[in-house]
Amino acid sequence: MIRLEGLHDRIAIIGGGIAGLVAALELAPQPVVLITRAGLGQECSSAWAQGGIAAAFGADDDPARHLADTLRAGDGLCDATVASGILSEAADAIAVLERYGVRFDRAQDGTFALAREAAHSRRRILHIGGDRTGTEIMSALTRAVQHCPSITCLSGVEARRLVTADGCVVGVHLQAMGQAAVFRTAQVIMATGGCGGVFDASTNPSGNFGQGLAMAARAGAALRDMEFVQFHPTALDAAQAPLALISEAVRGECAILIDQTGKRFMEHIADAELAPRDVVARAVHQVIASGGRAFLDARTAPGAGFAKRFPSIQALCATRGIDPARDPIPVRPAAHYHMGGIAVDQTGRSTLPGFWAIGECAATGLHGANRLASNSLLEAVVMARRAANDVANSKMRARAFVPNPAALPDPDPRSVRPMMSLHLGVVRHRAGLRQMISNLLPQVQFCGPASDPALVALAIAVFAEKRRASCGGHYRSDFPDPAINARSNRMNLTEILSHASSVDQEPQLRTA
Repeated sequence: MIRLEGLHDRIAIIGGGIAGLVAALELAPQPVVLITRAGLGQECSSAWAQGGIAAAFGADDDPARHLADTLRAGDGLCDATVASGILSEAADAIAVLERYGVRFDRAQDGTFALAREAAHSRRRILHIGGDRTGTEIMSALTRAVQHCPSITCLSGVEARRLVTADGCVVGVHLQAMGQAAVFRTAQVIMATGGCGGVFDASTNPSGNFGQGLAMAARAGAALRDMEFVQFHPTALDAAQAPLALISEAVRGECAILIDQTGKRFMEHIADAELAPRDVVARAVHQVIASGGRAFLDARTAPGAGFAKRFPSIQALCATRGIDPARDPIPVRPAAHYHMGGIAVDQTGRSTLPGFWAIGECAATGLHGANRLASNSLLEAVVMARRAANDVANSKMRARAFVPNPAALPDPDPRSVRPMMSLHLGVVRHRAGLRQMISNLLPQVQFCGPASDPALVALAIAVFAEKRRASCGGHYRSDFPDPAINARSNRMNLTEILSHASSVDQEPQLRTA
């Protein structure tokens, strides 16, 4: 049974990753209900972040250089004003994490130990335990939440719908053990993470299929730039789900990419292995699509120092009989991060009154068409603090009485994954996108287990079909030229379904 007695009219935060936990802590002493499908820190991508958090602390670095790298990686789609503001708050974000018990690795002189990742012109990645950054941050934040008396955690409870009345949020439809109830509130912060779970090959927890995106869209909130999915170029090529990640920081320490013949295939590309992720992912994809295999070769660098610098990855590889100091690591691209999401302003407010979104489920404009590595944890902390401040200063509106609903079918993305991987992977084409839209539309309209995952997939497909140019993480083989004066796109569910219906009614193109 979902016990909500005495909890109604508190601020609701949906999601237990870094963004959700920081928002809950920053709202103290205001009463907050934190809703998580699993336990705190479980089934969230935050805990799996190996690389770290980007902040311009180096003597040769500053926020202006960080901004320049971010805009370059974003391929013309970043909101420069938003990006500048978020990056300028990096020092404050790090101080907040340290206040909650996070301890970053430091050099012998006491300064932060800084690493470099792809598309960064400087070493500016703060990390913990070499490659345990996400795990350690989540551990510290979880302890802080557990000791915060203003936070009530509803674990093992799944949020399925935002309840609205007169165009405003009035509650959250919750489910657990086949039972449904409405938590009545007029202030909701969504922090549900990404949507990699709609792909066969992903580094995200399998259950993270974009439930927050589906909830937002069904409630009437606008979505933004849904087509931009970042594929990490170096997931461990193994028969498992989700795929394990081989951090970009390994390439930052001079590891190289080779094919099955030992040829280095990134050598003649600008910035080589440290090119933006979309560039590296397409190069790895091309090797595999041509019948070859791709490997990350760390035998020379970091070489013998691999185990000390990357202990978690060393242990991961050992389970596969791989010693990175002696053996090339087989890799492949995998869905990793979603640059698109719920359209929000600089405080995390969505287009739906009473509804904020933060973290990966939100689209602020920081990442543009391609996220700069390790900017995501920074954004999560900064936007969590901003949203918390905005919510705290917003008056809770009177809400209508909402009766408890009937339980919805448990979501199941399995029927969606093969289509996503085939038609919305690293390389896309008009015929495949239109076929996918036609296949997904009936699943969205039928309220079955696949309905919510299909809605997320349909939104990505519709946005991708409409952007008939290549830009960052969105590459169209039929429109390979880069977008000129590219702009962000926004659509609500009505507009998405309207475009999908128009595509579905057109004659389907024959595929070769």
